Amino acid sequence: MNKQLLKSHRVVIENEVRPASLLIEGEEIREILAYDAAIGSSDIRITDYGNLALMPGVVDTHVHINEPGRTEWEGFSTATAAAAKGGITTLVDMPLNCEPVTTTLPALKAKIAACEKLLHVDCGFFGGVIPGNASELEPLIDAGVLGFKSFLIHSGIHEFPHVGEQDIRAAIPILKKGGVPYLMHAELEDEVNLQGDPRLYSTYLASRPRRWENNALELMARLAGETGAHLHVVHLSSTDRLDLLDATRRKKIPLSVETCHHYLTYCCEEIPDGHTEYKCAPPIRERENREKLWAALKSGIIDFAISDHSPCTPNLKERHSGDFMKAWGGIAGLQFSLSVFHTGAIQRGMTLPQVSNFMASAPAKFVGLKKKGAIAPGMFADLVVFDPEKKFRVEAGMIAHRHEVSPYIGMEFTGVVEETWLRGKRVYDGTANVLPRGQTILKS
Repeated sequence: MNKQLLKSHRVVIENEVRPASLLIEGEEIREILAYDAAIGSSDIRITDYGNLALMPGVVDTHVHINEPGRTEWEGFSTATAAAAKGGITTLVDMPLNCEPVTTTLPALKAKIAACEKLLHVDCGFFGGVIPGNASELEPLIDAGVLGFKSFLIHSGIHEFPHVGEQDIRAAIPILKKGGVPYLMHAELEDEVNLQGDPRLYSTYLASRPRRWENNALELMARLAGETGAHLHVVHLSSTDRLDLLDATRRKKIPLSVETCHHYLTYCCEEIPDGHTEYKCAPPIRERENREKLWAALKSGIIDFAISDHSPCTPNLKERHSGDFMKAWGGIAGLQFSLSVFHTGAIQRGMTLPQVSNFMASAPAKFVGLKKKGAIAPGMFADLVVFDPEKKFRVEAGMIAHRHEVSPYIGMEFTGVVEETWLRGKRVYDGTANVLPRGQTILKS
């Protein structure tokens, strides 16, 4: 059936929630009608969701899928199945942790080949800027990457070395000409006194102080101001230089910034000893820092929130030793992103349209996906059917990503994904994913 009508008393359309019917034809939303609009045609399937919310599908522009090469950590099939269960209709995969890393055109082609017929949701790709690969950047842009990522500090992967200011300056004109953003892991390392019990989170926290982020933010703001290129700070943790970010944006300098659900959910004071599932870089910081991140989102200093889903094997996570200093750094929890963010947002007085903006429209705009991130005529029918009042507890057995390792296990959240629709087709029905229907996204 080519046409269908999805109805709800709570449809998130721009900055409001209102009763409406969505007329879907093929992959797109054809028209937005009144909730009780009369439909003369008998060949239109009608689904009434009552008081369940109809929202734009979530867009997560920071995910480490790790395939090809490290599929034992995660893979396209499991990561995108988890995304579909979580109301996420679009992912953008990071260029490292896979083998080969996505710093050349052949590596991008290998990644695209690896995900064929495995995608439950749509997936785009970032390329990587590393020392010495400037000649590879234009071919990657022409092939359709949505942006580029670098590290100012060791990435954890030797084949993806960090860049210096000279490398950044060499890449910026190429990326600016190509019209793609330049994403940066913004920590500048200096000497720290590495002492303390490695099973204590406080030991790990002290090993990556706020000043590393603060100094990197100053570099990013300066380069964005000097070049006019779109630079982007990934997974902001420290709130010390929100003043700099605010001042930079007020000058219309193209510096954008994201934060993560785990920084908005947890605080270091509550992380138990030896629970390495909480380790990430930059680290989770203090309670007061968490609240400042929420305030910066609400005020517009921070653009959006993403998962930075970065799983690994339980062995690499050092679950057996509880050693934070040895454990791989990364939070796994892609599937629960919408519920996690929604829970924190409503506790702070935010609305469904605000949630949708920070998790769908803003990240879609960031990577130039003009037909995703909103409910409007001509947009793809990427939708999530969401129960904003229903509560649930995360159990290990419900996890769809590859390993049952996540700091979210055992937590209760408010807001349940009932269905997920991708390009006018249901890809999650509340109990199980249907056959993979996702497509690769390449910038044209």
